[in-house]
Amino acid sequence: MELSLYHLLAILIALVFISKHLLQLHHSKPLAIPILGHLHLLRNPVHRSLAGIAAKHGHVLRLRFGSRPVLIVSSPSAAEECFTKNDIIFANRPRILPAKHFGYDSTSLVFRPFSPLWRAHRRFTSLHAMSPSRLSHGLSSELRLLIRGLYSGDREGFQKTEIRSWLFELTMNLVMGMITGKRYYAEEKRRLRKLLEEMFLLSGATSMEDFVPLARWLGSSSVRRRIETVGKEMDEFLQGLIEERRKLGNWKENDSSTIIIDIMLALQEKEPEDYSDIAIKGVILSLITGGTETSSGTMEWAMALLVNHPEAMKKVKDEIGEHVGHARLVMDSDISKLRYLNNVIKETLRLFPAGPLLVPHESSQDCTVAGLHVPKGTMLLVNAYAMQRDPELWEDPLEFKPERFDVESYGDDQGYKCIPFGSGRRRCPGETMAWKVMGLTLSALIQCFEWKRVGPELVDLTEGVGLSMPMATPLEVIYKPCPEMLAVLSQI
Repeated sequence: MELSLYHLLAILIALVFISKHLLQLHHSKPLAIPILGHLHLLRNPVHRSLAGIAAKHGHVLRLRFGSRPVLIVSSPSAAEECFTKNDIIFANRPRILPAKHFGYDSTSLVFRPFSPLWRAHRRFTSLHAMSPSRLSHGLSSELRLLIRGLYSGDREGFQKTEIRSWLFELTMNLVMGMITGKRYYAEEKRRLRKLLEEMFLLSGATSMEDFVPLARWLGSSSVRRRIETVGKEMDEFLQGLIEERRKLGNWKENDSSTIIIDIMLALQEKEPEDYSDIAIKGVILSLITGGTETSSGTMEWAMALLVNHPEAMKKVKDEIGEHVGHARLVMDSDISKLRYLNNVIKETLRLFPAGPLLVPHESSQDCTVAGLHVPKGTMLLVNAYAMQRDPELWEDPLEFKPERFDVESYGDDQGYKCIPFGSGRRRCPGETMAWKVMGLTLSALIQCFEWKRVGPELVDLTEGVGLSMPMATPLEVIYKPCPEMLAVLSQI
């Protein structure tokens, strides 16, 4: 019996609804349990856990962490959709414990919702904190102090050092110099480093209270108590910086040599609501967290990879010798010529991004991503780590191959395969600064010294816990001055 046109139309409509239902089932395949939702699937480190779930169930997944809807994106095309078509919708941040206690109740630059005031504070950091003249002067000074410190020991034989402390001190004093106009030593340095390490560790921890409202009624968790304590200590430290500068007075808003706190205090007199003490502390903390541990951690990973691959180290050294020589210290203007070095940094960021899950976003209204309906209030987690190690996107994804970037794309303008700094309106504002710091510091270290592993065994590349994915074990290496650079080193 022939089917009528109406019967055919009814069958087609039914098939469309069935296929949509099956598609949504495919994207919601992991088993959820009451109250916890999909939280029971998570293991540390979370970015690896989510990468495993994505490999099994799909690169775009709607999950539920407790009562909070979550969209997990491990696909370049879906990430592009989030940060282009839906960029404004995903320009907000979720309200979580770190945002409350480290982000001044979601009012800091990192955690503040997308708004005119957020744009004003973002412009401020771009204009003042990231200004080329301010950065170049501070970086040149700190880099010379680093080289001088390393050169002050045995000037002939190899000596052992733990490089994390050197790199963190450089980035910390660079950022704090721009913010406060002074360097930090001894107890002040130890205090700030301890606070930052605690903040990054706790920001990467999963708190049940962020996802299960019932947990808040069962008493304060150990994670919450630690976050509150560290947040209070950091607030006291930052308020002390403001009071120290406030007592000195004589602030100037437009002088390029004026330190950042003074500029904000001058703005506070004209715009007290937009530049309250809380707003100033939020901007300062965003600059400190964005400019210290992330850059120093990436440089530590790069040095670990290079000592594990001495042939790559030699290529960098030969490239510096060809384009810079040995009669002077490498300069900022040289970095663009060092193509292989820049490939090394890109490959390091691909393998070990400082923010493997990027900073969480939240949808301000309903939208669609990869054909899935995403309701308002959904937390977006973009797993850069998973995309940047996906065997469907990269040849030999777990291998360190800097030369791949001679032909591979990098960044959001080339396919979103590698976006360690994020994308869209909430892209990391310190990306340009990070590239300059990492490029100049690594090139100077490799130009001035020979670096090797402590023993024949490869350096352990196990990832530690925390928001910035540090090395689990601080990198120890042996080094000695390069003979051809002794004349330059003696003048630094």
